[in-house]
Amino acid sequence: MTNRLTIGAAAALALLAGPAGAASILIGVQAPTTGTYADEGQGIEKAVKLLAEQQNAKGGLLGQKIEVKVCDDEGKAPQAAICARQLVNDKVIAVIGSYTSGCALAAQPIYAAANVIQTSDGTSDKLLEKGYKTWFGNAAPNSAEAEFTGEYLVKVRGFKNIAVLTDHSAFATGLADAVIAAIKANNGNVIEKAFVNEGSQNFTPVLTKLKAMNPDVLYYSGYYSDGGLIKAQMQQLGMNAVFVGGDANQNVQFAKIAGPAAAGSIIINVPAPQYLPYPAAKQFVTDYEKKYGAVPPSVFTLTNADGMRAVLEAIEKTNSTDPDKLMDYMHNLKEFQGLTGPFRWSGRGERIGSPFVAFEVQADGSDKILYPKQN
Repeated sequence: MTNRLTIGAAAALALLAGPAGAASILIGVQAPTTGTYADEGQGIEKAVKLLAEQQNAKGGLLGQKIEVKVCDDEGKAPQAAICARQLVNDKVIAVIGSYTSGCALAAQPIYAAANVIQTSDGTSDKLLEKGYKTWFGNAAPNSAEAEFTGEYLVKVRGFKNIAVLTDHSAFATGLADAVIAAIKANNGNVIEKAFVNEGSQNFTPVLTKLKAMNPDVLYYSGYYSDGGLIKAQMQQLGMNAVFVGGDANQNVQFAKIAGPAAAGSIIINVPAPQYLPYPAAKQFVTDYEKKYGAVPPSVFTLTNADGMRAVLEAIEKTNSTDPDKLMDYMHNLKEFQGLTGPFRWSGRGERIGSPFVAFEVQADGSDKILYPKQN
């Protein structure tokens, strides 16, 4: 009797577990849900959980529910490596995140060794060097953004004396170097490349030095948390140079940190969520705001949502959770219809198909696209 009961219980559990004994399809999120970039990390987590919830409401995939495992990497490389090992041990088949290139780089070889898909907003070109088949960039690499930026600064705006400011992160230094090369390729003039320490709060010493060089534009390649303070302190010093920030300055917090000084700042990135013309993007933003009571903090919420959507599509189309089959499907997509526009991935996992824009922060904190001109 005991044996029959035990066997019966085991059979019941197997039925509940679904195909191959898996109770659910596990997707990981590695993101800075606390710390300096917490709003970005929380945006990634919320987007992935919203998509999982919507998929589960339709019955899940392959007869199984989608379950999301989250690890907070705090925006720090050592913690990112810990998160990667934890999520691998959790048996996830794919990981969405992280937000920073430094964290993505720290986690990348761990996911590659475990054959776990990694979709991330890391844009350092170093992420493409190893050619890991597990890597899928959710945003275009620094080199693509730099090409647009160099042309905009020199050819479109005609800036004569360009100062470049960066922090020491892999992302920001890589973007700064690529932008400098693009400026020079357009016959522009870089008068100085200067550094700040991320999170140092007081940037007046380096800004005072740059002000004395009389630049007509200051290009900053780092993150919004420092970019907003830099713009505010430029105004306090009476520094009249135009502030132009790289894509990591595109966050609702930038204007809040900079305060009244934010007005007139230029930021280069793919279009912000409110400018995306695609019906799926508009619906996602509506659903996100309804569920969470706030708009997505930046377009990176949606680029990470695209990573999640691509993984879900791959599972559905291949009728499998085998990472090799999913990766083959994603690498061979001719055109994925993303919330952030149609794109594809190269064999190295480079996102191809990102239309950049230059937009200006308005006095009320909203954005206005300056270039290219919108219809």
